[in-house]
Amino acid sequence: MALPLYLVGLSHKTAPLEVRERAALDPVVALPAALATLGKAVVLSTCNRTEIYGVGSAQEAKALLFSRGVEAQHLYQKEGMEALRHLFRVAAGLDSLVMGEAQILSQVREALFLARKYGATESLLEKAFQSAIALGKRARSETAIGAGAVSVAYAALDLALAVYGDLTGLAVAVLGAGEMAELFLTHLKAHGVGRVLVVNRTVERAKALAERFGGQAFGLEALPQVLRQADLVVASAAAPHYLVRPEDLPRRSKPLFLIDIALPRNIDPRVGRLSQAYLYNLDDLKRVVEKNLRARQGEVPKVEALIERALGEYLEWYAGHRVREAIRALEGWAYRVVVREYPEADPLTWHKEAGRRAHPWILAVKARTQEFLQGPPCPRECPLLAFRPPRL
Repeated sequence: MALPLYLVGLSHKTAPLEVRERAALDPVVALPAALATLGKAVVLSTCNRTEIYGVGSAQEAKALLFSRGVEAQHLYQKEGMEALRHLFRVAAGLDSLVMGEAQILSQVREALFLARKYGATESLLEKAFQSAIALGKRARSETAIGAGAVSVAYAALDLALAVYGDLTGLAVAVLGAGEMAELFLTHLKAHGVGRVLVVNRTVERAKALAERFGGQAFGLEALPQVLRQADLVVASAAAPHYLVRPEDLPRRSKPLFLIDIALPRNIDPRVGRLSQAYLYNLDDLKRVVEKNLRARQGEVPKVEALIERALGEYLEWYAGHRVREAIRALEGWAYRVVVREYPEADPLTWHKEAGRRAHPWILAVKARTQEFLQGPPCPRECPLLAFRPPRL
């Protein structure tokens, strides 16, 4: 019997953003309702994918996604070992928009947690997701698939760490109050920076961002004052001209580290010629990102080897699971037959006679299992135990 798992889903590879938004299932309202409809299933819903993993027929899963405005061309469907292989690749970061990113592993873990919370898991799904989580951890600890910065914000953080070693207690100035500034501050706060200074043309937006990170807000007119206080400057403002020129930088005893990730640039390139200033721009960061991406690509075969090993381990577990199911079915069958034939006997006699009758069948099932486990490995779909107890 083939592994009875299915996967139906869509991702950044098959569907545009507006379709992924419609398919997303929020964990408070939409997900519990979906799981009530699907029965036994685990739903992995992120900004880049909505995937439904279940046991049996995939019709309900497809119907659910169609009802949310997803069309057939946006969907992919996988069965058996291919569904399991896909889950393992997702958990390992091989199917992510940014290869090797770590966030997806926590999202796989959360998907399993929510399915448990709403009573939607069963043994095959539980084991599949537990195995995927374990594999994802191994992929990141035993290979370099997650090493190195592969986003501009992370590359900027890596550069800051390379210069200062420890960011604890540093004063950081951010020019601009948009998404990139917020992302960078999130990374910096996780590394223990001290003061946060937010400079923006619109002071209200600067205040809103500064409050989130316990910082201070300033208008552009206060930029010279901010530059005197800062150890690290990150520029990401939407401005048509340079905001920082060589003449704007005060003389200082310790160096100033500046990262310009704005386009057009916020910092005059001549600032990088000053003895006390170290300036990096978007091209510098992109070279770091591209180098790290190439390094991650080289780790893919190692991760795929881990995936194939994990698939083999799952199949071995599944064979044992099917044996246990078969033995329980045989014992139940034999017991019912004995009770029907000897209705006047006592329960101990029923159990002894049922065990005697089921014994040769149990030995046969175990022998078939050994043949399966000792056979050659199947790289794709492996035939599993196809046992059916005798009919009454």
